[in-house]
Amino acid sequence: MKRPLILSIICVIGFLWVVITFPGVFSPSVKKLGVFMPAIYGLIVAATFISFIGVWHLKRWGMELYAISFFCKMLFFILTKTFEITSIAGVVFSVWFIITYLFFYKKMDANL
Repeated sequence: MKRPLILSIICVIGFLWVVITFPGVFSPSVKKLGVFMPAIYGLIVAATFISFIGVWHLKRWGMELYAISFFCKMLFFILTKTFEITSIAGVVFSVWFIITYLFFYKKMDANL
């Protein structure tokens, strides 16, 4: 199956988004949250990147991993009280990505 154009656009936007957010793992604001917080946030960002690779290859696990990493990121922001008004744009894009993924979920490959 050929990848739909909208999924290609979402994946490119997602790859760029991860590249921009990855330096935040090493920011002083994340380091002052606790010893393990940079590692936890780094795992969430890495899971998001891996999920875009899965969606790029039209795998269901990519969409599922993206949804899980989105909810983990929201939980991280809520528990650490770091959810800012600037994060709303990220939430809007993430919800849009998930809704779009759901339209193509049945067409995605269930195998690894």
